[in-house]
Parts: sequence; structure tokens; C-alpha cells
Amino acid sequence: MALGSEIEWTESTWNPVTGCSKISSGCKNCYAERMSRRLQAMGQSNYRNGFKLTQQPQLLELPLSWKKPQTIFVNSMSDLFHRGVPLTYIRQVFDTMERAFWHRFQVLTKRSDRLLQLSPSLPWRKNIWMGVSIEDSKVSYRLDHLRGCDAHIKFLSLEPLLGPLPNLNLSGIDWVIVGGESGPKARPIDSRWVLEIRDQCIESNVPFFFKQWGGYNKKKAGRLLEGRTWDEMPAVSTKALARST
Repeated sequence: MALGSEIEWTESTWNPVTGCSKISSGCKNCYAERMSRRLQAMGQSNYRNGFKLTQQPQLLELPLSWKKPQTIFVNSMSDLFHRGVPLTYIRQVFDTMERAFWHRFQVLTKRSDRLLQLSPSLPWRKNIWMGVSIEDSKVSYRLDHLRGCDAHIKFLSLEPLLGPLPNLNLSGIDWVIVGGESGPKARPIDSRWVLEIRDQCIESNVPFFFKQWGGYNKKKAGRLLEGRTWDEMPAVSTKALARST
């Protein structure tokens, strides 16, 4: 049975790695850390180490048992390109994604330098989407790293958006997600930052997805932007899920 997700831009989650460590300001109020501690306290065996980086080899082939095609967020509770995850294990994750060709996998990292370094060593099938997180201009270099990797579909997660990103070069980028931070210590988002990014996406003909305004009560804050929801996604045909290089 697939693990359903409340994340608006995906359908299920798969965590062959759990736990992480902070590397930039977007990590300060990490939701995965809060959830890991909670699951550890509940006695969930996969989170016996709390938020310490942990490989979960027993979950490596889980998507192969999900027969219904779906969109799967890989490592919502970690970062596949963390320095502590060996290349041999990353290749095992990619092997599963290749074999489970009927699914669409979304991989997201803040370790864009390692992504770029390892990219030539990985099998980039068309059902593997690769994204980087960018929260402010200090880490905008991640965009160039993403552009240099070999993924067929490349996307940006600008969440939690903590500052303006006025000069995004969206060349070679297939999708942009924007969202505010949520939770008890959420930092504010400025609507001008969101609108500026939305307009850049329209100008560059890049699908734009607005996930949430965030805040302490994200459901109450909602996700309307100028009176409508923005749920655009890359126009990828179902044929892209066929086994292909």
C-alpha cells in the first residue's frame, strides 16, 4: 500500500533514507525533523534514530509493490544527496526508480553540488524528476548546479521562500514550486516575492505551482494567489512513464 501524502504537488512519499542535517537557512524549522522526533517517540521503528541520517534498506524496493502508477516524492524526510549517503546506496535507489518505470519519481535536494558531482554516475530515466530547494538568493547557485545535471525534468522548490528572487534564470527549468514556511515558528513570506516569481514563470513559459502561504495555521492561510489556485505542472505525457532512456 502506498504512503499517501498531504503535500499538494505529489501523491505518495517513499523514504529509503531518513534523517538529515542543516546546511542553510531553509533548514532552520525543518518539518521533517519535527516529524522524525514525533515518530521516534511513538516507537516507529524506522525512526529509532530520530533525525540522525539513517539508511532504510528494507524500504528500497517498496515502490515495486505499488502497482497503480503514481507520483512519488523520494525522501521527504531526508536528502538523498547528503554526504553521508554513499554512491552505492544512491545507485540502489535509482535502480528501483528505473525498475518501477510506471511511477513518476520526484527527487529534491539542497546538496546540489553533490548532485552535480554524481550526476554522470547515475541512470537518468525519464520518470525521474530532479529538483533543488532554494529559499533565498544566498543559495541561488543551486539552480546552476541543477541545470548542469542530466535529469530530463528539472524543477525548483522555492520553499520556504525567505526572500526575493528577482533574477531567476529559468532556462532549462521545467517547473517551479513556491511556498511559505509553516509551523509554530514559521517565518513570514511577502506576497511581492511570490508574484515576482509567478510573473517570471509566465514570461519564461514555465509551469508555476503555488503550494501555500504557510504560517502557524497553513490551512487557514490557504493557497489562493490573486483569487485563484496555481497548480500547473510539466506537460509530460503518460508515454514518459514507459521504460526509456
